[in-house]
Amino acid sequence: MAVGLASGVCADLAEAQSLAPTEITKIAEDAYIFAYPMLYGYQTLYTQTQDTTFPGYIGGFGQYRHYARAATPADLDIVTPNNDTTYSWAWLDLRREPIVFETPDIDEGRYNVFQWVDLYTHIFASPGSRLSGTKGGTYMFAGPDWIGEPPEGIDEVFHSETDFVGTLTRTSLNGATDIPKVREIQRGYRFTPLSVYLAEKPPAPAPEINFPVWHEDLAKSPAFIGYMNFLLGHAKPNSADADALKRFAALGIGPGKPFDAVKLNKETAAAIQAGIDAALKKLNDRAATNKDNIGLFGSREYLKGDYEARALGAMMGIYGQNEQDAVYFSYQADKDGEPLDGTKTYELAFKEAPPVSQFWSLTMYNLPQRLLVDNGVNRYSIGDRTDGLVKNTNGGVTITLSKTDPGKGKNWLPTPDGPFFMVMRMYGPGEGIVKGTWPRPEPEIVN
Repeated sequence: MAVGLASGVCADLAEAQSLAPTEITKIAEDAYIFAYPMLYGYQTLYTQTQDTTFPGYIGGFGQYRHYARAATPADLDIVTPNNDTTYSWAWLDLRREPIVFETPDIDEGRYNVFQWVDLYTHIFASPGSRLSGTKGGTYMFAGPDWIGEPPEGIDEVFHSETDFVGTLTRTSLNGATDIPKVREIQRGYRFTPLSVYLAEKPPAPAPEINFPVWHEDLAKSPAFIGYMNFLLGHAKPNSADADALKRFAALGIGPGKPFDAVKLNKETAAAIQAGIDAALKKLNDRAATNKDNIGLFGSREYLKGDYEARALGAMMGIYGQNEQDAVYFSYQADKDGEPLDGTKTYELAFKEAPPVSQFWSLTMYNLPQRLLVDNGVNRYSIGDRTDGLVKNTNGGVTITLSKTDPGKGKNWLPTPDGPFFMVMRMYGPGEGIVKGTWPRPEPEIVN
């Protein structure tokens, strides 16, 4: 169902405008936290499938756009991109029929994961080297309205709560000489509509959709309700959200409902905006002290209705992985609790190598953009796969964080001129990392 953001009738305006401003603000705060990951998930969907002027446009639904290289500062699709694996992006429209997804065999020891998210940003499927090994697979993705039996030869069926789903597929890259092999692997990732896979007559086309144009300023205003209603109109209602959505309905929130923020009176609009501002402050305050991704990403069942955790995950790094695949340590302050600043020099030292089955890295980001930091040596991360990494006798590493090169014999990760934060990623984390018994290193000022 298409929903305009500045047209139509504002649903339930009378009810919304009859509430006390303080009540409107509180409902709006909770509704915005619920909506936040959906909004920024929609930003990615819209820019990648609908905005042909966007550098990261992938060409529409049902096709991959592969990057046979690690991310650079020029990549703006998402915040806090990793610099460890190649990215492959795709979105599926499941309204017409299921889509069959085939993957090739990969070489032993190569890391890959096909992380699939719905419009809520729940991770509902993660086949890949950890769960499926290195042998290729054949999977089927079915939307919320599909009923039927999968054909023979399907390894697993993944049912989505929403009409549209996306993947941020990660395939590890071991240096420039590995690019041809990665490209070969990526060419083996294939989508086929179920009717084509079965050589049968396809069902009737799904109705065309007028996707609301993405404007971030609107997404941070009462007009966010229009986006939210559009997205809810493409999601199967879940009983776990029933109480929340019943409460949010007082503001005109509901699947497919038209909404026109212009028709709000000034008092109601101000009260909703106050709720949005309160929600963003709450998330930013948590983000400023957040230390890892544990509990922030996963399936609906895993998150157990913790809307704030899901929103925080989207703010920190949308489409991050569940801790079973990777644990991220986020660094925004030094050992003494002071914000990290590129005018200073730090060292991050750990006495023994992280216990991982795959690999680890430390990546630098600027603030407030949370994007990779441009530098003269094109080094955006450092880790156990970095050429020339200097290790201690027991495998430990000391990393120098500074704007200028500290000289030979140092493991250098360049910083920006001003504020920054870092993410240490540990792929295939051991129990000590997941449970917090492995000692987390903290940056210390050395100059």
